[in-house]
Amino acid sequence: MSRIVVVGAGQAGASLVAKLRSKGFDGDITLIGAEPVPPYQRPPLSKAYLLGEMAQERLYLRPPSFYADQNITLKLGQPVAAIDPAAKTVTVGDEVIAYDQLALTTGSEPRRLPDVMGGQLANVFTVRHLTDVDAFEPLVTDGAHVLVVGGGYIGLEAAAVAAKKGLRVTLIEMADRILQRVAAPETSDYFRNLHSGHGVNIREKTGLAGLIESDGIATGAELSDGSCLDVDFVLVGVGITPHSTLAEAAGITLENGIRVDELGRTSDPSIWAAGDCASFPYRGDRIRLESVQNAIDQAEAVAENMLGANKPYDAKPWFWSDQFDVKLQIAGLNTGYTHVVRRPGEKDGAQSIWYYCADELRAVDAMNDPRAYMVGKRLIEAGKSPDQALIADPSTDLKSLLRG
Repeated sequence: MSRIVVVGAGQAGASLVAKLRSKGFDGDITLIGAEPVPPYQRPPLSKAYLLGEMAQERLYLRPPSFYADQNITLKLGQPVAAIDPAAKTVTVGDEVIAYDQLALTTGSEPRRLPDVMGGQLANVFTVRHLTDVDAFEPLVTDGAHVLVVGGGYIGLEAAAVAAKKGLRVTLIEMADRILQRVAAPETSDYFRNLHSGHGVNIREKTGLAGLIESDGIATGAELSDGSCLDVDFVLVGVGITPHSTLAEAAGITLENGIRVDELGRTSDPSIWAAGDCASFPYRGDRIRLESVQNAIDQAEAVAENMLGANKPYDAKPWFWSDQFDVKLQIAGLNTGYTHVVRRPGEKDGAQSIWYYCADELRAVDAMNDPRAYMVGKRLIEAGKSPDQALIADPSTDLKSLLRG
């Protein structure tokens, strides 16, 4: 009987094993996770879960009984120590588990502050795991002052929830503007105004020089502009890195994560990878996508290819972010854009930013504008690039562009 082992019990791992069973695979499946809880959703951690609107059990991607019902062996709280590609085994504690095919869905890890800057202090947190949020939730009290380090989507989402909980929030971003790496200045302006309107103190071109310590906790922060802040705790949102140490130790080729081909296979023909940890071919380039959508779609494609489908993964990137009363929906990738077109939405405060490279539409940021998102996504996936004057004209019926 064939044996498949999946290392990494997050969104990608859970999707992969479910797909294997739904496609009729009746061999042994073992899903191994370092965390002690079943696979769960990460996006609600810093939003609904922290706000107290979602219980832990509702975070679970599947009820715990699903894995037993599907005859999937679930090993939780047991990180894999090593992979032996020659012997086709993984080591978990004192146990050695054999595989015929192995899938790595190890995800990513948040970047942390270095210890020299105070990253080891007890009240300095990242926002990635259930244990992270459980650890700082008791500090989320009305009037407390939180310093958020990083003006990307992770930092901005954390800042929004903290402000909604009644905290005083200071967010620092060492780049010239928030969202500089991932969005146009127009989108940055929109979210800067949104946060400022809710009392978040955003300080751009400002880095963290170091934290002031007292008895193992951060009581203050020294900033790069020479100013100092008193703080009750610190949230660090400065990006994530692919979790590829196991693959590297096993001799698997890396390239901004675990390098896979169009099917999801690594440099070892018996080992596959999917999700945040995997870099894959995309339109003549190589990318790594950090999104729930990609984790699900790529993992399901890999599951089918492990069973012989031989079907290249066709990524259709989309993302979302919830901040205060704004839902941002992003279609496509704005890499290489040369200019943007701004389109006002139908409702107050709604708008969309359309990214073009010369005449080619590459991506859309839609703020409280689901129609613009839906149309933009369909246009991008169809390879259509509408005239930019039509996009800018609020009288244009966006749906009509789908027929052009």
